[in-house]
Amino acid sequence: MTTFTALTTLPEKPSAEALGAALEALDPAPTGVGVFEVEDGSGLWEVGAYFIDRPDEIALALLAAVHGARDFAVSEVPDVDWVAHVRRELVPVRAGRFYVYGSHDADSVPDGVEPLLVEAAMAFGTGHHGTTQGCLQALDALVTAGEVKRRVADIGCGTAVLGMAAARIWPDPVIASDIDEVAVEVAETNVRANGLEGRVRCVEAAGFDHPDLAAGAPYDLIFANILKGPLIDLAAPMFGHTAPEGHVILSGLLNEQADEVRSHYQRVGYNPVSTLEIGDWTTLTLRKTT
Repeated sequence: MTTFTALTTLPEKPSAEALGAALEALDPAPTGVGVFEVEDGSGLWEVGAYFIDRPDEIALALLAAVHGARDFAVSEVPDVDWVAHVRRELVPVRAGRFYVYGSHDADSVPDGVEPLLVEAAMAFGTGHHGTTQGCLQALDALVTAGEVKRRVADIGCGTAVLGMAAARIWPDPVIASDIDEVAVEVAETNVRANGLEGRVRCVEAAGFDHPDLAAGAPYDLIFANILKGPLIDLAAPMFGHTAPEGHVILSGLLNEQADEVRSHYQRVGYNPVSTLEIGDWTTLTLRKTT
């Protein structure tokens, strides 16, 4: 089935959110609307809508003009089995002792690794992105250094690959959360596929806003592979949920954003431990000082 996308950008979040809300009232109505900060340092916000039928481009032009946005770029998206396509394109990934693979590559798992089965699906974090690889390598470095973490949280878990990796290493249960319902469903599917039921619990939550996350604190290790803005917003609550001498592994950062986030976390009470760059992306490991 052919679908259509309409994308534009605005310089301010309130205007972008207002445009996103206005898009939902269009006829034909979009099947989905998204408002995201463009993570390239430009300060722009992207507003996108998805349609089953071709959208009314005149109505889109009027909305863009009213909200001070650029003209919408409307594109036709061909009918593609994206999961099958991604399966063909994604090869297994080795990140330290961890080996991330799909079921189509089950025969490729070598001896002596910690295997993580993650299927291509509608959630971020298949293990192929530089941010996820960086987090896995940072975890591997902590394990190599002899760290043992009893309480672990994976905030913004996507596929739960990071929470599952921790559960492969240490015996205590891990809690994984995501703000997106679909991501939580995908995470739960991956947990079952890896035989980690009861070891990784998945909840829907924004940041630490869930009673189970509060009950499990303070954490010896927190993963947060999200974006610069949410990471900065979470710095203070993350400090409050981190155990003394506990670690945080942060990613979702372009290389040029890392210094700002590192400095922000130092101000709330973390000390830098390591910085890892993979392509355009940086992963930070920090330790709570008190």
